[in-house]
Amino acid sequence: MKTIVNFSILFFFFNCIMAQTEIYSIQSSIPIEMLFQDGKSKALILSYDDGKIQDRQLVALLNKYKLIGTFHLNSNKLGTNDYLSKSEIKDLYIGHEVSCHTFNHPGLSTLSFIDIVYEVIEDRKELERLMNYPIRGMAYPFGNNNEFVIDVVKELGIEYARTVDDTYNFKIPENFLKWHPTIHQFSKAFWKPNDAANDNIELASFYKTINDFLETKELALLDVWGHSWEMGTDQVKWAETENFFKMIANNPSIHYTTQIDLVDYINSYKNLKFSVDKKIVYNPSAKTIFFKFNGKIFSVLAGETTVLSL
Repeated sequence: MKTIVNFSILFFFFNCIMAQTEIYSIQSSIPIEMLFQDGKSKALILSYDDGKIQDRQLVALLNKYKLIGTFHLNSNKLGTNDYLSKSEIKDLYIGHEVSCHTFNHPGLSTLSFIDIVYEVIEDRKELERLMNYPIRGMAYPFGNNNEFVIDVVKELGIEYARTVDDTYNFKIPENFLKWHPTIHQFSKAFWKPNDAANDNIELASFYKTINDFLETKELALLDVWGHSWEMGTDQVKWAETENFFKMIANNPSIHYTTQIDLVDYINSYKNLKFSVDKKIVYNPSAKTIFFKFNGKIFSVLAGETTVLSL
């Protein structure tokens, strides 16, 4: 008995299989683009070093404009001349992040292994005692680091460490332990005393960088760093600081964050679990994560699995 093959039916099923395969292939080849919290395309970090008394005025100004700061402190200097007292920092920095800047502010690349351990661990211990939460990040004193220093601080539980090497771009750091910021606050304005011409040039450069950030349509991280003591009692510098804060405050496209919160978010994004065809994603973290896929914004709740559809 001969079997009659209906080639039209076979051809129909073959086309269905190929079409389904093509859909899977197309979906699996579409890149996933990270977005910041609440689906925002921009993030802002403001970080300040040392913990001198001018932080009081700076924090008040940040709070006025609902901005968030990360403050890197030398705990062994607290309570000494021109530094904040230990008793005030917990209340002062409510809503902001406190982070390491070493116990005594030495250049770490000149130190032995045991001295690096001492400087970082003692700073962590004291700041944790004062703030009552784990201290997980730092800024290198003078930005001073090398591969040996980086390896040591990583083993000491430090999850990010900021340098002072300005990039003038808005890229997310590839290595959190060698975190190069975007730009020093006001660039190099006011570095040369009584040089108004240079101040104008550097301020123009600084504000161009800020405007480029505000206008970009790409995923962008602006990381501005400095010291409150640089403003001192100079009302011109404080007025310039307030002008800068006004420019960047209350922008619906910006996610305002601390350094450690951004590190946690990015790590959680990197830990998303996608199926091979990118139709399913599982979020094992405790954070809601946002990303863009084929022009659509998706969010995956903490501990949830989401189906992605074109």
